[in-house]
Amino acid sequence: MRFITDRKRVQGLGSGREGTHHHWQMMTTSTLLVPLVPLFVFTFAYGLGGAYGDVVAYFGHPFPAIVTALTLAVGVFHLMNETLAAVEDYVHGLAGKLTLIAVKAFSYALIVVGIFAIARMAL
Repeated sequence: MRFITDRKRVQGLGSGREGTHHHWQMMTTSTLLVPLVPLFVFTFAYGLGGAYGDVVAYFGHPFPAIVTALTLAVGVFHLMNETLAAVEDYVHGLAGKLTLIAVKAFSYALIVVGIFAIARMAL
């Protein structure tokens, strides 16, 4: 049985068949963020307040660098997926396509720059 109106069938605006994939992406990243965010907050707070050299040395250790990189990557990916869903719902046409490209490009650039900065401190 198809749950689609005659009008939607004619216009070809039925199910995009992407809902389950998006749902599982959001559930996975949300589940990963549950332990990562508190771990990051405590890790970041422990390194906070020292001199520049002390903070760089602290984030040069593997554990704080890995926790920070994972939190950054998973958090930005989660935010990107949510932003893409909002853009798909509210922005249409060429502006929507360009906005989707811009959101993805900005998100991946943010992840790469953040991990590069963490790697520079850790190495």
